[in-house]
Formats: sequence, C-alpha cells, structure tokens
Amino acid sequence: MAHSLSAQKRVRQNEAARARNRWRLRTMRDAIKDFNEKVLHGTADEAKTALAKVAQIIDRTASKGVIHKNQAARRKSRLVTKLKVKQTSKPVAKTTKAK
Repeated sequence: MAHSLSAQKRVRQNEAARARNRWRLRTMRDAIKDFNEKVLHGTADEAKTALAKVAQIIDRTASKGVIHKNQAARRKSRLVTKLKVKQTSKPVAKTTKAK
C-alpha cells in the first residue's frame, strides 16, 4: 500500500490510465471484429468502409502508446490482405464427387 501522497497519486493515475488503455483496446478489437464480419458476410463496399474505420482506430491506438507502431502496421496490413482476398475471390459452385 502506498503511504506517501505522491505514491497514492501515482496509484490513482495508473488506475485511470489502465482503464483508458483497456477501453482503447476493446474499441479496437470490436472494430476489427466488425470488419471481419463485413468481410465474411457483407459486401466489398461495406468491408472497405469498415477497413477505413478500423485503420483510423488502430492508428489512434498506436499514437496513444497503447500498442506499438509496428503492431499497428502489421494489423492493418493483415486486414488489407483479407480485404483483397475478399475482392478477388469469386463464389465457387459446390460440386459433388462421383464415386
């Protein structure tokens, strides 16, 4: 337990910062889940708009220091790759195997 006034203040500041950081991470992860849902079940245009939104949130999270800038770049790169696969893939008709 912190005894000095400055140590007590640091504890309060750390709790507040942790709460903000957890909120930012949760917001980022929710946006990524929304993007993944749009890629799987939505149209390409919906996925494109979701990508722009999630990229902005990821950049903001990295600028606040919650995640590293390289992690942000890696996450965005993987999301863009998912979107490109969605745009280039065409529906495949199911075929039955002959026995």
